[in-house]
Amino acid sequence: FIPPHKVNYRANIYALHSLGVERVIGISAVGSLKEEYKPGDIVIPDQYIDFTKKREYTFYDGPKVVHISMADPFCPELRKIFIDLVSSLGYPYHSEGTYVCIEGPRFSTRAESRMFRQFADIIGMTLVPEVQLARELEMCYVTIATITDYDVWAEKPVTTEEVLRVMKENEEKVKKILQEGIPKIPVERNCPCKDSLKGAEI
Repeated sequence: FIPPHKVNYRANIYALHSLGVERVIGISAVGSLKEEYKPGDIVIPDQYIDFTKKREYTFYDGPKVVHISMADPFCPELRKIFIDLVSSLGYPYHSEGTYVCIEGPRFSTRAESRMFRQFADIIGMTLVPEVQLARELEMCYVTIATITDYDVWAEKPVTTEEVLRVMKENEEKVKKILQEGIPKIPVERNCPCKDSLKGAEI
């Protein structure tokens, strides 16, 4: 395994772009920050908050400067496809959620977890920066998040063993979602993602 803070997100996204990939489906194992977001639930996030510290966040380090909008960070077309699908499959799911992305590889302190609960629903380590790098290359991006555990605010220590056990249980759900969801994606994109750079360059 490569720890989340060591993943070369920029190289991965650029490699996909160079191969002509227009859409990215991210799979993320996350912890829950709210009672109603339960282990085993599927979340299709609509927002995120970045608490990472030392990752490569952009393709535009100069001399060109680009300020892309991340007001709605996930592709609306892909989100609808997967929300409708997960609903039809009968899996417990949440059609919205704010994902706070932390640096890792450590888990949160109790104080951090209680703070994150005030403004987010789920917590993970892999969403940022790939979601914004994809936007810079005008690629569509959606995350299918699977909840593995309650974060440490619940006063139950998070262990890697617990995370891996629930991840295994979620694995079949994710396979089914991808097998049935990918064929539903239209060839032509009908979303604003493909025009993300319009008006963004200085």
